[in-house]
Amino acid sequence: MRVRQLREERGWSQERFADECRLHRTYVGGIERGERNVSLVNIERIVKAFHLSIATLFQDK
Repeated sequence: MRVRQLREERGWSQERFADECRLHRTYVGGIERGERNVSLVNIERIVKAFHLSIATLFQDK
């Protein structure tokens, strides 16, 4: 849910977000739906695309 929230705050489509992270669009959709166990490598790609720290990604809002 947090990844979707951050993506939508930026006005990015899943496709644009996937491009920013260098991940596949369907994989990003699976992350947002909670269907994927995300590796640390891919978490790092996600936080770099958002220009955040890993700690900030996991903070409750």
